[in-house]
Amino acid sequence: MLKTHLCGELRKSHIGQKVTLCGWVNRVRDHGGVVFIDLRDRSGVVQCVFDPQRCPQEFVATAREVGNEWVLEITGEVTSRPPGTENPKLATGEVEVCGQGLEVLNEAKPLPFPVSSEELTVDEWVRLKHRYLDLRRKRMRDILELRHRFTKAVRDFMDENGFWEVETPVLWKHTPEGAREFLVPSRLHPGRFFVLPQSPQIAKQLLMVAGVERYFQIARCLRDEDPRADRQPEFTQIDIEMSFVTAEDVYDVVERLLQYALEKAVGVKVPVPFPRLTYDEAIDRYGSDKPDLRFGIELVEITDIVAKSNFRVFAETVAKGGQVKALCVQGFSAASRKDIAELTEFAKRFGAKGLATLALGDGEIRSQVAKFLTDGELQAIFKRCGAKQGDLVLVVADEQDVVAEALSNLRLKLGRQLGLVPTDSSGDLRFLWVTDFPLLKWDADEGRYAPSHHPFTSPYPDDVPLLQQGVQALNDPNFPIPKGHRDHPLSKVRAYAYDIVLNGYEIGGGSIRIHRREIQELVFQAIELPPEEAKRKFDFLLEAFEYGAPPHGGIALGLDRILAVLANCEATVPETGMPYLNIREVIAFPKTSTTQDPLTGAPTQVDEKVLAEQHIALRPDAQEAAKGD
Repeated sequence: MLKTHLCGELRKSHIGQKVTLCGWVNRVRDHGGVVFIDLRDRSGVVQCVFDPQRCPQEFVATAREVGNEWVLEITGEVTSRPPGTENPKLATGEVEVCGQGLEVLNEAKPLPFPVSSEELTVDEWVRLKHRYLDLRRKRMRDILELRHRFTKAVRDFMDENGFWEVETPVLWKHTPEGAREFLVPSRLHPGRFFVLPQSPQIAKQLLMVAGVERYFQIARCLRDEDPRADRQPEFTQIDIEMSFVTAEDVYDVVERLLQYALEKAVGVKVPVPFPRLTYDEAIDRYGSDKPDLRFGIELVEITDIVAKSNFRVFAETVAKGGQVKALCVQGFSAASRKDIAELTEFAKRFGAKGLATLALGDGEIRSQVAKFLTDGELQAIFKRCGAKQGDLVLVVADEQDVVAEALSNLRLKLGRQLGLVPTDSSGDLRFLWVTDFPLLKWDADEGRYAPSHHPFTSPYPDDVPLLQQGVQALNDPNFPIPKGHRDHPLSKVRAYAYDIVLNGYEIGGGSIRIHRREIQELVFQAIELPPEEAKRKFDFLLEAFEYGAPPHGGIALGLDRILAVLANCEATVPETGMPYLNIREVIAFPKTSTTQDPLTGAPTQVDEKVLAEQHIALRPDAQEAAKGD
């Protein structure tokens, strides 16, 4: 190599050694003829000194000419810094390199933004357009190193626990049961297409049929989704599948994996086992199936207390089958009218028609609704909420879904607004398993049930009779409960599925899979997938189940999301003020939230000749849209 040492590794133990360093100019300072160059490579920064009394004049002259981000090769002797000039902020701050030779390997023109500064105000589009410069910044280098160390720890753990890493296809069969897929036209088979995999779901199940038993993969996944701030069209997941297991086995492996990888990658040891909540418990207590457990403020049911109250909004909501719930915010009774108005408008963004408030001041209750409630009703509300003097109670009355959505988001907003959530999201890692999801959810637009996760998730064994009853009910015009109703059998079937949550973000999901053909066909019937369509799309999987498929299950962990939490990459949606994980920060070359690549300009037009080879002809509207590029 051109270099003998790394810039960031030099210490007192190297004093007296002659070294050759290569790197980028972090900063240049000319102090009365003596030139100081801070040279940087991936490992860190070291100060190099070009003193006319100790260095040939030609190298001192060259040192005066170099600019930031020029690429240099510097030869010199490691010496102690003069007393009083040490830099405790640098790992190399006790030494410097007395320059004796310098070669310019490449110059650099003025940069669009400084890479030596960690505080950037430049627009993200500019950062992504010059991503190769953005990645020179220390924060971005640290994130790339974190990603490497975390994935290495994952591979080490999986190998030690008997898992094989198997690569699954990138070109796959079109099986549209989930997110929209990217299509790949086949040049050799006109009119036919591959797709890029949304996940290796079916492939890893087939590996279980093949007897692999313990599989994992750091898998690239691609989904052609509509633009969202917290999504990317291509992302990475830690994909795991095991044979002859129950959910308890999956929990155990994942908990030990995360405990091991976090300790190896960031020096944090998390306690296991992780706490668990059923889906119903999570919605009841937090209004969300991915609650942030780093702070309290739980939803409290007060429907029964206000069902007969004189406040019409409460009473009429309950009479219509709705729900009334509250949040108690400790020490927030002094909230101003402006504060209350902002909270009310915030709740309305998530479907609430309004927000009732009860502020417990010193010997008084400030509220717009207290006059409609009896002392007994007020005291019962305060007692159930655990409200004391100085607290503020927020109440939403509406349909159950609206109440959960509005209050869960209010909870997240207030947790950050009041400083209940650490500003460094990696400082307090709170994991949670959420279990017992509904197997199916009602799709009002399609007028049918759809899988809550995917159609290969097994129902709980005890709920198979309920699934059978529900499928029979679909073809029975006299069945008394309409489809989509919460009491319909298909609405009550539980999935043998589980999500894992970290600091309020879902970082993974999995299930025990279906491994018997008759159960898989029953689920297809429940989602009203026509038999001929099921055969066309999934016959290869159904046939595999008939050749001794073992019971199996697994999970996919979102690598980008985990790293975004660890690297404290939380951002805020401007329109709602709600937090999200900016996973673009932990991906070397990401797309924008509108699925564009500023660096390369992709997606771009393709020559007519190439389109013709792929048997593709653009529709007139697509041709017109392309003209504007």
